[in-house]
Amino acid sequence: MNTAPSPTPDLQPTPAKTPGAIKPKHKGSARLFENPVLERLTHTHIALPVSIFMITALGSLYYGLTHGLIAGFSAFGLFLLGWFMFTFAEYAMHRYLYHLPATTPKRAKFQYTMHGVHHEFPKDKSRLAMPPIVSVFVASLLFFLFRFVFGNAAFAILSGFIFGYALYLFVHYAIHAYAPPKNFLKVWWHHHAQHHYRQDEIAFGVSTTIWDHIIGTMPDQKINKQHS
Repeated sequence: MNTAPSPTPDLQPTPAKTPGAIKPKHKGSARLFENPVLERLTHTHIALPVSIFMITALGSLYYGLTHGLIAGFSAFGLFLLGWFMFTFAEYAMHRYLYHLPATTPKRAKFQYTMHGVHHEFPKDKSRLAMPPIVSVFVASLLFFLFRFVFGNAAFAILSGFIFGYALYLFVHYAIHAYAPPKNFLKVWWHHHAQHHYRQDEIAFGVSTTIWDHIIGTMPDQKINKQHS
């Protein structure tokens, strides 16, 4: 596994405060399946899923515009609506599915396979996105679902939603693969570090912190300063 630059001093891991929290390991990778084919499918280069979702987003918008299914400013507004919808989906999935309470052995296995492995090996860059075959399935499922619910408007809404997904994947990868930049963008690195290294019950937003602000899961600034 490729290693990433060491975190800056104010992002150094501190002991987890939540019961049963997984201690991060910055080297290595977990084996999820005994079957070598299934195991291989759990790894992917980030460029593949990002490309799949970006092509889907652009293709959906292009098709809707060129076939007269959506037009003008309405298409732009629907695109922004879809993007906004994704920001909530990102937050909700991370908080309520990826951090599903492991109250039974089956739940524990599901939670670890889906997300716990990422908390244990946060620098494993090959597991920062879904494998391509799953990405294609998700993109196809979203298209049929959005088309059924929103009709022709789905071509713009889906485009914004999928664009948001691609952006999320890119931001998440950058946070784990590279050291924080020395500019305003480092707020993303700091925010996500709280979730991984201090308390996994806060800071669920990755591409945006808007829902952490609205729902009340922002990190405590006083605690952050004490650990800086």
